[in-house]
Amino acid sequence: MAKYAFTKAWDQVPRGKLSETKQAIKTALNIKSDPQFYNRMRGVPEPTISEAEALTKIFNGLGITKIWDGDGETL
Repeated sequence: MAKYAFTKAWDQVPRGKLSETKQAIKTALNIKSDPQFYNRMRGVPEPTISEAEALTKIFNGLGITKIWDGDGETL
């Protein structure tokens, strides 16, 4: 698993917020397809600083603070 995969955060998203959160992430990362979304969730490619900040903002808005799968708990 890549250091900056966000599966840890994704697993904490409430079921009722999954679709909305997925769309917010796809918009923030300019992702057009589900396969792209799942690759990015696994950290492929690693997010840029601005993308990581956007992801952090989305997950923090849901009360999720443990985002990154690897050593990078914060950026």
